[in-house]
Amino acid sequence: MQKTDFFGKKYQECKIGKIAYIAKEKPITLSSGESLSNIPVAYQTYGKLNHDKSNVILLGHPLTADQYAANKHPVTGKPGWWQHLIGRDLAIDTNKFFVICANVLGGCMGSHGPKELNPDTKKPYALDFPIVTICDMVKVQKQFLEEFFAIEKIFALIGGSMGGMLALEWAAKYPETVDSVISVASAAKHTAQNIAFHEIGRQAIMADQNWHQGNYINKKSFPEKGLAIARMAAHVTYLSEDALAEKFGRNLQDKNCPSYGFNIDFQIESYLHHQGMSFVDRFDANSYLYITRAMDYFDLAAENEGNLSLAFKNSEQVKFCIISFSDDWLFPTSESKAILNALNFVGARASFAQIKSDRGHDSFLLKNQEFATVMNSFLEGNYALRS
Repeated sequence: MQKTDFFGKKYQECKIGKIAYIAKEKPITLSSGESLSNIPVAYQTYGKLNHDKSNVILLGHPLTADQYAANKHPVTGKPGWWQHLIGRDLAIDTNKFFVICANVLGGCMGSHGPKELNPDTKKPYALDFPIVTICDMVKVQKQFLEEFFAIEKIFALIGGSMGGMLALEWAAKYPETVDSVISVASAAKHTAQNIAFHEIGRQAIMADQNWHQGNYINKKSFPEKGLAIARMAAHVTYLSEDALAEKFGRNLQDKNCPSYGFNIDFQIESYLHHQGMSFVDRFDANSYLYITRAMDYFDLAAENEGNLSLAFKNSEQVKFCIISFSDDWLFPTSESKAILNALNFVGARASFAQIKSDRGHDSFLLKNQEFATVMNSFLEGNYALRS
């Protein structure tokens, strides 16, 4: 069903929201050398675009999130992942800013990914979908903004975790299109430890007998056990030891003594099982393979002779705010400081804040007044300078 939005643009309205089709006449060449055209990009917007298009904020979502940053998710029914930060009079104030969040290339909430139909075979791509990178995701975002919204300059790029990688990639590759960047709980590369945890997850998926070499949709099956285990392993990395101890400790689940078997005995086991099984209801297994691989390949220094500062050699006019959380061991503060040092080396305008937390990497998704204040102050201050 076709509808028209307030830009007079045609978009496809479906269960998962708005989808724009881009690259119809100008295919996008991927890092792998393959190209894609007629690419669907699923997106959501919040606030109103002003007359000179100077109030645009582009959000980059985390690995397992999507375009539903600040409204009810159509699959889970849960609030958006940053609903407490985006809205009228909130840290990202939609009285003032026009916020766009698009599902990344390789995703599974309407954007082009492995579960979409291959026009050549009329079947889901599965593993025939080309490998994508963070660079490719940003190329698609850039063409989406230019083709669909006619936006050539972004006031602010904001992202946490993988979203922070997207923001840094934008600033490094297209600095002339960016006024400011907020990178939250992120890094300029994926570490060996990060890659290791991702590989455990991928192997869990591929070992599931229902994966069928990626062709589970055609086989009318789904590797839910493998995907659930992948989610369980990853979720442990999102939390801190203190958070696990405080919330669960060694408490038993609905019993007074151990069962002396391999059923669920501990509350932490029950929690991880819940996280795993709820994840399979909203995420595609092949998308998990593709997006984690994209994060693994990300390394801005490696692309610049091993020197991270060279990645930002043309970004002197971009204003950066780098934010980390004190107990995040997945993307520790040292990774944020490496970005800050590289920016300082080239004379870029950069500020840094470490937010005290006790919830690990997931802290950037939780309510934290200090975090909200830092973000809001940076946005409001830079916007006032432009007005």
